[in-house]
Amino acid sequence: MTLSHDLWTAETGLATAALEHPFVQGIADGTLPRERFAGYVAQDAFFLESFARAYALGVAHSADRTSLDAFADLLAGVREELRLHAGYADRWGIDLAAVEPWPATSAYTDFLLATASLGGAALTCAAMTPCMRLYAHLGQSLAGRAVGPYEEWVRTYADPGFEELAATLERLLDDVADDTPALRAAYRRAMELEVGFFDAAWLNA
Repeated sequence: MTLSHDLWTAETGLATAALEHPFVQGIADGTLPRERFAGYVAQDAFFLESFARAYALGVAHSADRTSLDAFADLLAGVREELRLHAGYADRWGIDLAAVEPWPATSAYTDFLLATASLGGAALTCAAMTPCMRLYAHLGQSLAGRAVGPYEEWVRTYADPGFEELAATLERLLDDVADDTPALRAAYRRAMELEVGFFDAAWLNA
């Protein structure tokens, strides 16, 4: 078993909590109120800008060409996600430039940027992999049964291209990281923050 797979398996409970979250289930069955999804889109766009910066720090701190190329490819993937959010914003009149981050959003972005700035490549991968793997898991789990206005969201994260990005980050983690308590703590913290983000999206309509 690879380290990345072991880390993901250890957090099955949090992955299940995310999949079964009423916000995620509301996306799947199309019943999520539009204002809740609009709030989430705005916050997630804010989050993704920090996620992109964390990848850029990974590029800057890369010790070899393989890591540099992987972080650069992952950064390009975030730009595609941001275009998806910009599309929602245009259609639904969401002003992404005026977003005030929720406490849950700031907690996650602060954690990511601090880790990417100070933690080195291994901890950066551990802090960022849960987002990628969790969203791929959500998309693939919901694919084929999503209906309503949010099907595009499900298709985006169920797409094989997104799975490849998640796998790229996991391979990088496996290449650069050792199994340490600090690494596991960073991975679990990111998973907790993911569930907390869905909690905030559900409550902050």
